[in-house]
This record gives sequence, C-alpha cells and structure tokens, in this order.
Amino acid sequence: MFVDDYEWMRDKEDPEVVAHLEAENIFADAQTGGLAELRERLFSEIKKRTRETDLSVPVRNGGWWYYTRTAEGQQYGIHCRAPIADTSDWTPPRPSDAGEPLPGEQVLLDDNVEAAGLDFYSLGSFDISGDGSRLLYAVDTEGDERYTLRIRDLATGANLEDEISGTAGGATFDATGSFVFYTTVDEAWRPDTVWRHEVGTPAASDASVFHEPDERYWVGVGLTRSRRYLEIELGSKITSEAHLLDASDPTGEFAVVWPRREGVEYSVEHAVIDGDDRLLIVHNDGAVDFEVTDVAAADPRGPRRTLVPHEAGTRIESVDAFAHHLVLEYRRDALPRVAVLRLGDTSSDEAGASFVEIPFAETLFSVGAGGNPDWSQPVVRLHYGSFVTPATVYDLEVATGELRTLKQQEVLGGYDPAVFVQRREWATADDGTRVPISLVYRGDLVSPGAAAPTLLYGYGSYEHSIDPGFTISRLSLLDRGVIFAVAHVRGGGELGRAWYENGKTLTKRNTFTDFVASARHLTATGVTTPDLLVAEGGSAGGLLMGAVANLAPDAFAGILAVVPFVDPLTSILDPSLPLTVIEWDEWGNPLEDEEVYRLMKSYSPYENVRKVRYPRILAITSINDTRVLYVEPAKWVARLREVGASVLLKTEMSAGHGGVSGRYEAWRKRAFELAWVLDVMGLREA
Repeated sequence: MFVDDYEWMRDKEDPEVVAHLEAENIFADAQTGGLAELRERLFSEIKKRTRETDLSVPVRNGGWWYYTRTAEGQQYGIHCRAPIADTSDWTPPRPSDAGEPLPGEQVLLDDNVEAAGLDFYSLGSFDISGDGSRLLYAVDTEGDERYTLRIRDLATGANLEDEISGTAGGATFDATGSFVFYTTVDEAWRPDTVWRHEVGTPAASDASVFHEPDERYWVGVGLTRSRRYLEIELGSKITSEAHLLDASDPTGEFAVVWPRREGVEYSVEHAVIDGDDRLLIVHNDGAVDFEVTDVAAADPRGPRRTLVPHEAGTRIESVDAFAHHLVLEYRRDALPRVAVLRLGDTSSDEAGASFVEIPFAETLFSVGAGGNPDWSQPVVRLHYGSFVTPATVYDLEVATGELRTLKQQEVLGGYDPAVFVQRREWATADDGTRVPISLVYRGDLVSPGAAAPTLLYGYGSYEHSIDPGFTISRLSLLDRGVIFAVAHVRGGGELGRAWYENGKTLTKRNTFTDFVASARHLTATGVTTPDLLVAEGGSAGGLLMGAVANLAPDAFAGILAVVPFVDPLTSILDPSLPLTVIEWDEWGNPLEDEEVYRLMKSYSPYENVRKVRYPRILAITSINDTRVLYVEPAKWVARLREVGASVLLKTEMSAGHGGVSGRYEAWRKRAFELAWVLDVMGLREA
C-alpha cells in the first residue's frame, strides 16, 4: 500500500500550501545564489543576439498585409496590417532593418497595452472577419487557459460591448463577420460545447449549437480555408469526427461528415477540383500511417477516391487546399516534408496524384507550411530551419517551382553556421530497436573521441515529434563546448504511427528505456560521460525525466524537469481532475484495467522514489497550470528530499503550463535553467 503524505499540497487556495511553495522558491534562490552573475551573463547573451525591434514577414489576406512587430524594451508583440498596393501583388513588402512600421500601417492590437499592469498575459484567439472590418481576440490573464473574448471595430479602433468570459481558445468569425463561434469547457476543463454569438447582442442570448457529452472528446470550431464551410472538430486521442455547415447559413444545422468509429481518426479540408466541391479527408481507416481520400462534398459518405495512397513508414499529417493547388505535409525518415500538387496537372480521377516534394540540402531539417490564409494565393509560405540554420521564411511560387527567401532569423553579433556540426546517431534499445539521436555542437570546441558536456532532451508522448530547430538561447551552451542532443524516443511521432503506438499505454515503458539507451550510447561511444550528462524534458517529457531518474540515476549528473507530469497514477485515477478522462486513450485507464494500473504504478516517478544516489534535480512548475498541476512536482520534490536527493523546486506564482509571459521574462527563466545546467556540468565559469 502506498501512503501519500503530501496530498495536502493539492489545495492551492490553502495559505499553508502557498507558504510552502514560496519557501521552496526562497530555498531555490538561496541554493542558486552563486549563479546570479552567470544568469545575468546568459540573459545578456540572449538579449544581445536577438533583434529586439523586428517585424515578421507580412502575410496577405484579402486586401491587407498582416504582420506582428516587436519594439525594443517591450515584452509583447504589436499586431498590425498595411494595405496591399495591387490585387496582383503577392510579394510581401520588405521592412527596413530597423523594423519600422510599413507604409499605411494600422495597429490592430498592441499586446503591451492590453497587458499593462498584469502579472500574466496570453493572447488566445485572434481572428479577422472576412471583410476585414472586425477583430476578435481573447486574453488569458491567469495562465489557466480560460479566455475573455472581445470584438473590436477596426474602423474606429474601439471595442464593441460584446464581451464573453470563460471561453476556451480557438474562437472564429463566420464567413460574414456577423457571428462568432466559440467553445466553453466543462468542470474538468475540457472544451465540450460550441456556441454561436451574434455580434451586437448580449452573451446571455448566445445559442449552444453543439455539445459533446463523452468526456474523452475535445471540441473545436473553425472555418475551412475556402471559407465555404464552418467546421466543428472533435476528437479523443484515437478517434475523431467532423461536422460541417455551409457558411452561407450560419444559423443552420451542422451535419456529420463520417460518424465516429472507435480507432478511426480523420480531418477534413474543402477543395474545388475540376469545378466540383470535394472534401479531402486524411484518415487512418485501414491505413496505419494515413492516406488522403477525395469524396464529394454533397455526399461525403459516398464513393471514395484515393488521392494519396497509404505507404508504410510515410506518416501523412495534413493536406491544405487552395484554389489552384494542394499542399501535403508528411513525415519520412524522422524528418518532416512538404509536397505540392498543381490542380489540373493530374486528372482528379487518377489515383496517386503526383505531389512534388520540395527538396532541401541539409541532412537534418524541419519544414512546414504556415501563414497561408488566402484561398486564391499563387504561393505557398514555408517555414524552414535546422539545428544550425536559423528560422527561414520562404515563398514557393507554385507555377514555376521557384523558392524565394523572404527572411532568415538574424543573430546579432555575428553567426557562422559553418562552425557548427549537426548529425544523427542511433542507439540500440533493450529490445533491439534502433533509436535516432540528433546532435549539434561547435566543431572547433568538440573533438571526436573526447567526452564533452552534453544536454540530452526528450519528450516521447502524444505522437509529438521533436524536429531539428534553431534557438538563440542554445548558442550560449554550444559556445561553451556543450553538445545538445535529442533522443527521438518511442511515443513520439518521428518514425510514423508505429513509433507512437510502441510508446503509449501498455508499451509506455519503451519511452523510458529508449531514453536510457540513448544516454548509455552517448557514454559508451565517448561522446560524453555520466558526470557531464544532463537530461531535460517538460510536461509529458517531465514524466520521462522522473522515470529515468528512478531507472538509471547513475546515467546522469543532473535532470531538468519542466512542468513535469510526475504523479501520473494519482491524476489518471481521478476523473474529476482536469483532462483525466481524455488522457485514458494515451496512458490507459487504471480504474478499469488492472494491467494498466500495475504498469503505471511501476513507472510513476512519485511512487517509485527510492533511497539511491539521485542526480541533481531542478523542477520548474506554475501554480495556475491546468494541464500538469503544480502539486505533482511539489509532492515529488518533497519525497526526493526524504531520501536525501539534491533537488530544487521553482514555482512561477502567476503563470500556466507555458510558463511566464513576456519575452524578457521568458529569457530570464531560460537563463535560470541554463545557469543551473552549466553548473551541474562544472561550467559555471566557462
């Protein structure tokens, strides 16, 4: 029997609990006081490398270029638009190096003004009506992901009287801008109801248009890219269902596309092919790694045509439709890919239409289509990067195949990608499975065969992939001779659906043993040594951190666990807690399945703390986190202290799952974490 001596910490309204968390913060600050100078140095490095006054690449939607700019000294972005010069102009205006406003700029929303006087600020929903006359936006001021929705008249800049509190994220205008569709949550904080609000009327008169009683399903609402249909999407971790409504009739009834069937996931995109309204459906019905099916919009349950057939090992993730082309996103060989099909190039009756993949030269990279709101646009906006290539924005001219570089993230003070090396290695797991590990480091500071300090990152849940990407803050590690590595463990999605399926529910232990195998591989091959190796993970990756601390405490010098899910059995056993029922498809239901209960009990970090020599541990949490409650790391740290572990708990007292708000505060938080990591590695003075 397990006796939980620290369950009293669950009530965050209890003054004794608050006092305990504040005392832990004081203790953590005292224990890391000697790192104050290093923290300030790291913060300064991040700040000096970042262009503080900047402007995003404008995105065209209708008659406007939309963009966000930042200004030196301000925590948040400023959302703006500027008029297009000509209806045929799809080349975004190039801002000056100083990040100055574009000619004719209209400020839509200044987050710095909205956040004035608040300890926490997060912008949720942000949508412009189809005619460009109205803005809806929603703000969270606690960190609990509950938003207050407001509507702004963009001609006057004044907010309307419409104000709706307690909404979830993802509100949207209908095609006319006369109605707003939004979601609210149940007692377990699950988005379960879709509402229709008529602009200019009291929120009390809003109509409930859809309610999902099954607690396994999460509900969202939006418009198709074509703006032809309103869509309600609902899904559990393994099953989904979509409902459509012709956008010309926003007060009409939604109709289901495919009725839900346990284990079948699908998503819907509206397309016009050969003059016909079609629905492109990405699904896994008889296709483990998904395929794309083309059906008549008027009869979605009628005959199916296969547009992109299933191919084992190539995980299809999405398809986007435009007036003249389709964009396919998929994953192969543990890397994301993008391909384009020009409509008209291939008969719509032909199976396996010839999408053309966009090639890139680097062996490790990440690419995705994003910022493509206009149905008629002749270009595809792509976002690219790698461990050594800063974030780069391209426009692909579909008609010619030309790839135009629009902007690359600037690193002030000079940055030479040629100095850095990125490569992949493979560890062998306990069952013989090969696990990919990505590494990046400075070639002039790290010598082959000479052990180097290494930060090993992992996640491994929800089919979420950790793709190669560039961050300025990481340079502060690499410039000190540290290797940054990612263990692409099972439970993630890097190698297709099977990679995910073999790291969830009853196979969850593979996630943990894969990470340990990756750490052992880096040590055995001379990349690093246990006394120079620090592990990092957050949220479900924080569960990974707690599990490997128990499984292989000798493999690591330190463990950084951010908002860690370290008391999973307690949470998953209580259906009244936020999001618990939804999580049963990911972790299993220990209330109904004894095998699941035994497995979760065997790997729960909190319940398996034992008297061993643990690595140094830093746990970071937020008091208003609704996804992983602060009480989990608070209890875990208390139990670790019982067995003499060197462990610190840092609680953000006005933040949520994503941590502090504001870019400068985020930089300071990262500097705190990196200073601790460097200290564990013995590089405090490096």
